[in-house]
Amino acid sequence: MLDIAVIGGGAAGFFAAISAAEVDPSLNVSIYEKSSKVLSKVKISGGGRCNVTHSCYQPKELIKNYPRGGRELLGPFFRWQAQDTIEWFKAHGVTLKTESDGRIFPTTDSSQTIIDCFNKCLSERHIQLFTKTGVEAISKIDSKNVFQLTLSDGNSVESKCVVIATGGGQSSGGLALAKNMGHTITQLSPSLFTFHIKDPRIDGLQGLAVEKVSVSCPAKKLITKGPILVTHWGLSGPAILKLSSLGAREFNELNYQFNIEINWTGNLSSQAILERVIDHRKSSGSKRLENGTLFALPKRIWERLITASGIHPEMQWAQLNKTQLKELSHQLSSSNFTVSGKSMNKEEFVTCGGVNLKEVDFKFMQSKRVDGLFFAGEVLDIDGVTGGFNFQAAWTTGKIAGVSASEHILKL
Repeated sequence: MLDIAVIGGGAAGFFAAISAAEVDPSLNVSIYEKSSKVLSKVKISGGGRCNVTHSCYQPKELIKNYPRGGRELLGPFFRWQAQDTIEWFKAHGVTLKTESDGRIFPTTDSSQTIIDCFNKCLSERHIQLFTKTGVEAISKIDSKNVFQLTLSDGNSVESKCVVIATGGGQSSGGLALAKNMGHTITQLSPSLFTFHIKDPRIDGLQGLAVEKVSVSCPAKKLITKGPILVTHWGLSGPAILKLSSLGAREFNELNYQFNIEINWTGNLSSQAILERVIDHRKSSGSKRLENGTLFALPKRIWERLITASGIHPEMQWAQLNKTQLKELSHQLSSSNFTVSGKSMNKEEFVTCGGVNLKEVDFKFMQSKRVDGLFFAGEVLDIDGVTGGFNFQAAWTTGKIAGVSASEHILKL
């Protein structure tokens, strides 16, 4: 007889199991993972450095980074947020650092540091980990007030509480388990993906980055700001990934065929850009357009925008007429690109959709349908933008689920 069975060997599952055992070390806690590997997202996050969380310490600000689930996470974040995560890791021997963009990593710059920390916790708390062992079915034995779990190896176990933390996506077995226990699963679609774009303004410029731009999808009234990166297949970078997250369901409905606009200056209005261009013509009339860039743009992007405006790069500023000035300003403020598909970002694979949030009590992360059944992580209809926010949601929901499950057992 188990006290707590945690289904899923990812970030949320590990944190839920450890949190439960830290409340009461005598609890019999086990983690079941259907694959041969655990903490796979932790391993590859941040290019193998593990973007643990983000330096956003006010819950009301923190929830703004979750296109789905932000409102529900407000209460949980008042109980466990980024500062708590930092202090927990410090208490467990892991020192974290904050980078200029707010992302937080271990000072070792290695995700293995986080994995080693969790494995040590499992050993110290005598938490059993079963890999290559999926949970095929869950049923509640009302007469005994326990759950029966049917395992993929043909065996079955009984547990007083169950935490489903299998992650999101079509391959998440936890969604089927939740559905069979009476829960509704909202529409699933990818979140955090890059855009396929074939356009002469960026062709051949892969690897080139622009630090501060504004990217919008006017048709869906979505806008983000930040760096973008030109890739072999189109555009990526934080601003693109954030936009993909905000419009995950909308872009899915459009079959990933839509238009975006880029303001290469970041914040300036089209009128302000035009005024700046006119002033530059007056002050640098004898200079060629190709010999300097405005708005600190990379030289190759600047030259492509000049060409796209119908202007020869060797022209002098004084030679530009009003039409050319307006077209150049338009390219700077509202470059239109056609998106023709997507690719999942190699470090970010997040799914929009999951267990309906209305069916979960976020004070305890417990099912409103089944007593003793808890949820944590992306199996819920929660997803954040890039930058450590998805892990923070995993730590927060995992912590509350684990603690709540341990407290639930004391009441039995």
